[in-house]
Amino acid sequence: MSLYDALFRCTALDTVFSDGSTLQRMLDFEGALARAEAAVGVIPAGSANIISSRCRVDDFDSAGLVQHAANAGNIAIPLIKKLTETVASESKDAARFVHWGATSQDVLDTSAVLQIREAFEFIGRDLDSLIATLASLAERHQSTPIAARTWMQQALPTTFGFIVAGWLDVLLRHRQRLGDIRPRVFALQFGGAVGTLAALGQRGPDVAKALAKELGLSLPSLSWHTHRDRLAEVACFCALLAGTLGKIARDISLQAQTEIAELSEPAEEGRGGSSTLPHKRNPITCAVVLSAALRVPGLASTLLSSMPQEQQRGLGGWHTEWETLPEIIKLTGGSLHHLANMLPGLVVDVDQMRRNLEITNGLIFAEAVSMALADRMGKMPAHLLVEAAAKKSLTEHRHLKDVLLDEPGIRGYLTPADLASLFAAENYLGSAKEFVANVLNEVSSSAAR
Repeated sequence: MSLYDALFRCTALDTVFSDGSTLQRMLDFEGALARAEAAVGVIPAGSANIISSRCRVDDFDSAGLVQHAANAGNIAIPLIKKLTETVASESKDAARFVHWGATSQDVLDTSAVLQIREAFEFIGRDLDSLIATLASLAERHQSTPIAARTWMQQALPTTFGFIVAGWLDVLLRHRQRLGDIRPRVFALQFGGAVGTLAALGQRGPDVAKALAKELGLSLPSLSWHTHRDRLAEVACFCALLAGTLGKIARDISLQAQTEIAELSEPAEEGRGGSSTLPHKRNPITCAVVLSAALRVPGLASTLLSSMPQEQQRGLGGWHTEWETLPEIIKLTGGSLHHLANMLPGLVVDVDQMRRNLEITNGLIFAEAVSMALADRMGKMPAHLLVEAAAKKSLTEHRHLKDVLLDEPGIRGYLTPADLASLFAAENYLGSAKEFVANVLNEVSSSAAR
């Protein structure tokens, strides 16, 4: 089904994992294998040239290959058979050397690695774009006061820049993770039937080295047919990233609620409307991102569950990866792409943030008053005094500052001017600005690296 592809995914990653691209990456492996084997003298150079020239996906009937794959057990087997026939039409001698010394899993695993490498380029660019947008947003609003909320309730004042810096800080770690896993994941799979390259005699390591160079992949110490940690790590990285994007989307959507109205997605023609409610402006990007955050962890668990594979070549566990891993990457990449495109147009209502700080009649400043009093009368007496005043403020629907001004127990400890200062959000932001600066400095230093 492709009805929702534009909503949940992005065109670039769909192309990376399209049928044509998947088959072409497999053919890229076969062409590179022939060239590598010719380079080390295992097969004739003329045969390698013919094989390589025939590795063009446009010359293959993908629908026909799919039909044969059902009986063969994977798509590589009918593809290699067809490639051999195609090469044989030009040179029967060259056809003998198609897929020389390899096994179908070498083709499928290495082509998957090539696709992941390409997908990571798109993901990396969108991640950089999102980080740049959030860095600008955090800097612009590093002093913008807003209510911090714990357990879905107003707690203390903070700044919107501090909230954004929290999102940004996690994404910087994801960018580092993306860089860290590349050398481990972008590894050649080439082992032949059981991983020993026995069909190549003593030339196996030489061919593997040349093949890795041809494809621009690292050369592992040995094949990894039933050791699936590399691909499982990709799935886990995606699950972590999707979860963080979901956290950002959750925060934005909560702050976009009618009763809060501090943030909203951009207003565009045809965006976020309702089929029946003319006034609605739904946070559709947040919905897409949250959907991925809910779906990807379950898909990632499939790859984790399939790791205990049998002996030297697995049965069933390996097969679970073929559709699942591309889906994980496409959902995560689509989520990232949509959020990166939406956030530059995020509407930030600073005035509403300020108004929301006042809706509790000053209760959001209760801790500020309590801590100021604690310096003068002790922590517990101060806590009890402010707690009683807060209850009175709630029951009488009066501002906490007015209640405290009438409280005899506060006299001699805090003046009216002191109280007025304590009820200003800017005076109780702690080290929020410094923490935002720390994250922004990390953005600058990571960009320099």
